[in-house]
Amino acid sequence: MRFEIMRLDELDGTPVDSTVVDAASVNRIVQQAAATGQRLWIRPADTTAS
Repeated sequence: MRFEIMRLDELDGTPVDSTVVDAASVNRIVQQAAATGQRLWIRPADTTAS
């Protein structure tokens, strides 16, 4: 499963950038964000075939 992770602005919570990662990478990214105080929004990535 893949997830979209958006880094949020510290002041107003708007998305600053986003990336799509596999489930194995989510924990590492969350740990890094927690260590630096970043706010994240994580949701399942769109899996529609193109």
